Amino acid sequence: MRTARIPRGIRSLPRKESLSERIYYDLRERLQRGAIGPEERLVDKDLAAAYQTSRMPAREALLRLVNDGYLTGTTRGFAVPTLSPEQVGDLFEVRRLLEPYAAADAAKHLDAAALAQLADALHQARAAVRANNGEEMILANMAFRNAWLGCVSNRSLAENIARFVDHVQTVRLSTLSNPATRKVDMDGLEGLYEALVKRDSAKVRTRMAAFLAAAERAFFAARAAELAAAFAAAAPARPRLRKVR
Repeated sequence: MRTARIPRGIRSLPRKESLSERIYYDLRERLQRGAIGPEERLVDKDLAAAYQTSRMPAREALLRLVNDGYLTGTTRGFAVPTLSPEQVGDLFEVRRLLEPYAAADAAKHLDAAALAQLADALHQARAAVRANNGEEMILANMAFRNAWLGCVSNRSLAENIARFVDHVQTVRLSTLSNPATRKVDMDGLEGLYEALVKRDSAKVRTRMAAFLAAAERAFFAARAAELAAAFAAAAPARPRLRKVR
């Protein structure tokens, strides 16, 4: 019987996450909640100093975030990608195709822990609306989404949905900073929660589709308002006409 030969120097790998992975997950979490703005630049040397490590783990984490679509490379480091209206529309189209089906599937598999997480997230969202706090509303949306995504039976589907939602973070920042659209978002969460608690898959599918449609309309309305404000600010002031006596 032949004895298996192990190449010299190979040892069992540690089970703990590598330093690069820890940096990756920390940065990804910050990107997900909008703590890193589109105007900021992430440089491997600066991150290495902040995390008190060498440049290689920091660079590996940054390149992984680029590969996953969270960052893009620039001449001055790495930055949050700026999505065009067409790209945002494409992402919403993908979400409309996937999320209603996935949420309906999740409704069939909700357990007590997931229901408790949904209730906590909804409570957090209500508090954010009362406090007029856009950042807390983003966190509440993330918690709500993670609760039902954790019950989707197809894990590959759930992971891809999570990535698509993260990539339209600019949508959240543009809409949830507006009190009027926070109200729209809150209504959507309330409706979804009611259907999920009842485990009514058909209603969950319908309400998720409506929720996404409202979110898309809110984004483009907010974008149009921003462009109008920028145009008004850039327009030259009209000269005042002097009265002729």
